[in-house]
Amino acid sequence: MTGVPGTLKLDPATSRPDLLAAPVAAALQVWPAEALIDRDQVMVAPIDADLADTAAFCEAYGVRLEESANCVIVAGRRGEVTRYAACVVLATTRADVNGVVRRHLDARKASFAPMDDAVRHTGMEYGGITPIGLPPSWPVLVDARVVAMPHVIIGSGVRHSKIAIPGPALGALPGAEVIEGLAREA
Repeated sequence: MTGVPGTLKLDPATSRPDLLAAPVAAALQVWPAEALIDRDQVMVAPIDADLADTAAFCEAYGVRLEESANCVIVAGRRGEVTRYAACVVLATTRADVNGVVRRHLDARKASFAPMDDAVRHTGMEYGGITPIGLPPSWPVLVDARVVAMPHVIIGSGVRHSKIAIPGPALGALPGAEVIEGLAREA
């Protein structure tokens, strides 16, 4: 992948399942032929798991915050029904959980999903959750600024690696919806 920042040592993700959570590796194996990019354009790099949090990662590996995207899991409730969604936003922004996301989920109340719930439902490690390989019933809400990036660095489902992927490809994931104004400046 040309233009990938920093000191990351990238390999095609399909060649390094040891650097992916099981749901991510499985999703790459069934990558749709009509996808915006070929699955071999999804790259992965090993990192120090202690540096997986965005700010520490960016500083250690020479990646700019605006080239890094976070995937947060939101739980929206209306009555006894809880719906989950993933929100993908640049690291320089924050998802508008109580506005845009809450309305999109048609929920009375929306908040970040508790860590244990996010980990249990995704099969991924906290701090490494990615929009690739999420439960198929979940909407993947992608801020328009993410898809405008030539590439972004996202989680891999585990804390000891990161994925580099063209920004537009995140808007083409199964269940993805690109939303203008999903996030606000941090």
